[in-house]
Amino acid sequence: MSMITYHHENGHSDLIRAVAGTSVMRAAVINGVEGIIGECGGQAMCATCHVYVREEFLDLLPEMSDDEEEMLEITASPRDAVRSRLGCQLKITTSLNEIAVDVPPTQVQ
Repeated sequence: MSMITYHHENGHSDLIRAVAGTSVMRAAVINGVEGIIGECGGQAMCATCHVYVREEFLDLLPEMSDDEEEMLEITASPRDAVRSRLGCQLKITTSLNEIAVDVPPTQVQ
């Protein structure tokens, strides 16, 4: 099993085990991680699964699609040009079997 760590502003962290193919958003929603909403169900259409990927994992991420890029323009919390990604677009794979993200303070405007 792979590990996803969700770091919150208050210092609390959620450590979730996930199987290959599970997205950062889906693992959060299934396990009740506070601060990840995933309103659109993973279709890159709402930006309510916005996360800031920790720097040590950035080189392991897949390319950002045009749809994801567009959705990141409407995040409720400020976009970070390097670290912001949609959790629904980040899936656990053999090359990305561990990831740590910071959960933004808000997902809805």
